[in-house]
Amino acid sequence: MPPASPASPAAQSSGAALELLVHGVGGATPQEMLGDPRTTRITGDTTAAVYRRTEDVGAEQHPERHRDGPVAEAYCWSNLTSGNGSRALWLLLLPFMVVNIAHWMRPSAQGRARAVRLYGVLVRLLALSLTVLLTAAACEVALDLVAWQCAGTPECSAQRSWLGFLSTRQDGWFAQPGRRLAVAALVPTALVGLLWYLSNRTWSAYESQRPLAWEDPDSARTDTDEDTAPRPGAPLVRPALGRPGFWYGRRLVARLRAAHTAAGFLTVAAAVGVTAARYDRSADSPVPAAVGILLEAALALCATVVLTVVCHRGRSERRLDNRIDRAVTTYLPGSALALLLCAVVHACWSRPGWVSTGALPGEAAFRALALTQGLLVVALALVARSLYRRAPEPRTTLHGLGGPAVAMLACALGGVMTGGIAQRVGDWLDGPGTPGMGAAADIDGPPVLLSWQASVIPVLLLLLLPPLAWLTARTVRRARRMGPGIEAEYKEEHPEPGRTRRIARTRATAALTDAAPGILGLLSGAALLLGVMAVTGSWLTGQVPGLATDGTGPFVESLAETAQSTGSWLTGFGFILFVTWGRRAYRDVSARRTIGILWDVGTFWPRAAHPFAPPCYAERAVPDLSSRMCAWTGSTRGRLVISGHSQGSVLAAAAVWQLPDPVRRRVALLTYGSPIERLYGRWFPAYFGRVPLEGLERSVHCWRNLWRATDPIGGPVRIDEGQGQEVDRGPLRDPLVYGRTVEHPLPEPILGHSDYQADPAFAVERAALLERLGPVVPQQAGGAAQGSAGRSSG
Repeated sequence: MPPASPASPAAQSSGAALELLVHGVGGATPQEMLGDPRTTRITGDTTAAVYRRTEDVGAEQHPERHRDGPVAEAYCWSNLTSGNGSRALWLLLLPFMVVNIAHWMRPSAQGRARAVRLYGVLVRLLALSLTVLLTAAACEVALDLVAWQCAGTPECSAQRSWLGFLSTRQDGWFAQPGRRLAVAALVPTALVGLLWYLSNRTWSAYESQRPLAWEDPDSARTDTDEDTAPRPGAPLVRPALGRPGFWYGRRLVARLRAAHTAAGFLTVAAAVGVTAARYDRSADSPVPAAVGILLEAALALCATVVLTVVCHRGRSERRLDNRIDRAVTTYLPGSALALLLCAVVHACWSRPGWVSTGALPGEAAFRALALTQGLLVVALALVARSLYRRAPEPRTTLHGLGGPAVAMLACALGGVMTGGIAQRVGDWLDGPGTPGMGAAADIDGPPVLLSWQASVIPVLLLLLLPPLAWLTARTVRRARRMGPGIEAEYKEEHPEPGRTRRIARTRATAALTDAAPGILGLLSGAALLLGVMAVTGSWLTGQVPGLATDGTGPFVESLAETAQSTGSWLTGFGFILFVTWGRRAYRDVSARRTIGILWDVGTFWPRAAHPFAPPCYAERAVPDLSSRMCAWTGSTRGRLVISGHSQGSVLAAAAVWQLPDPVRRRVALLTYGSPIERLYGRWFPAYFGRVPLEGLERSVHCWRNLWRATDPIGGPVRIDEGQGQEVDRGPLRDPLVYGRTVEHPLPEPILGHSDYQADPAFAVERAALLERLGPVVPQQAGGAAQGSAGRSSG
């Protein structure tokens, strides 16, 4: 159905009022949001659009028909994050998404521009290391395990008919190791190309919507990558989420995409070319060693350029930056691909005496990657802690260390996923044997470090059991203590123990959300410590844990072998379960809502650190909402309440920040079940902390936030205006009544995070917001639209 025509300027009326509804995670249909089976698309497309009830189309021309309340519009954005089942493959990019989140989790910074830039550089380097790790894992599987070890071992290749043309048993043209590596290089090269394609395609489909065209008065300042405090004596700077270029990171994404694509090609080229060059230097090879040295020098030079591009420039937010650095986006990945072709040609050069034995020297590469990531995480923690000490906010996650903890989690996820794939492929190729475990093994298997990393996974899970048990016991005790207070709150003369327990258990369970930072800190700290132990153990012994403990006693040997095998199977099983769960999440609504919270938080943020992360839906949704609000208020001069639930409240706040000042003061904000402070304020203090939220409350005409104690996601925003007008209203009663009453003859459900509009307080607060917006000021001739005469004092 084509979109209906918007209201014309002639339809201006002081009685016009609009409620723009924005749903939360899990999605909702226009029919559900508007409570009417007949809806009409007003503006937008099949991906995201604004809908009205069919009978309300053109309501601005007849305001007398809507005196009882505002006209309702529904903005549906669920197709931006959940569509067909193939999008479950985005879950494979989870480490990239997590490290991108770490970029936005830095503490608030005032007057520390250099430290802010250093924080961004460190996160971008960590993101680059994850791309190299993924490509190196693909090289390990395709080049080392398949082409070098299995195809070079008659016992292994004999069991794999599809390896016949590469097998040394055939003694054909591909029997030489270099040529086998050249053929196998197609797999990681195709993977890097696929990531480039997906990043470029998703940018065009989701994030290419230009924001509103307005100028930031502070745009004359330097073009830096992060927001910083104004210079002493300078005027107040607009909050970061309100800057013109915040939701349009085209230039940075293009630069990072080129750099990461080049890094992937260079990793494949190094795996192919350095192996051949190493043979040329150590044997009587017909290929001059100088060719390999020249190739290695070219790879090192190109890698230096990649690092320079990643470190040199960050985000440009103070103005809408449409520039594209063609020299970087075109020539850098093209040069890396040309070097990869040179490496392939160099490896295909005839070397009759070359025989593949053992494994490729991937151990040193994986060990260097692990050490680099550990050092970068430690440096990131030092910078984050320094920023936090400058401007501490008590509710900030882990006292400013949330970003480094999440970055460590991204590295751990990357290691588990890549190591799990390598371990499972090695076990599959070796058949009944175990790779690297004695004479029964046909092949050496993946690098020893991956086996050590797998062996620490059971230890990590055991370390998590005590705090999880403690949290469970604390929740049970808290629920028991809540019983008398709940019965007193409802003033129930004849309480039912079962009803009281259910309410208390729901409230106590909802409070577990606030314990997430502690669990994350413990998990990340343990992962860092155990990762160091794994690197040290693999470096000192050079053997898998089971063999490294020979001579220490049967109990220790058995324990080490059990840990190694259990961890190996857990990584493989976890990877398969991860993909299966992700597939189900985009087919089953309940499963989608289970993981939708974390997924929507992660993809809310623009791709500032990793260009291969899943696309940012807010770069489409926020311009949609702000454009709709500007267009409607400009054409009707009416009153507008933007009403957001859950994640929709975060989108609503971001859209309000993007509005020009005259429009923002004609808009009221109603949020409910909102994680804007409980999650975003604590985890992203530089963007949703106390100072930004107080600035939002001062800049918008009026704001009201509804929350429940039974809600595990939403909570208060903790802003007190100091003039009798608090933003928060809550906790609302949930359930509305304790038992059966005349008005409620059947038991009322415990709603938790859902159906806030069923509470009578919702309609009361919405009417109060519209009343506070006051009468509309007529449009002045020859001038721009003016907002209301100022904030209402009462």
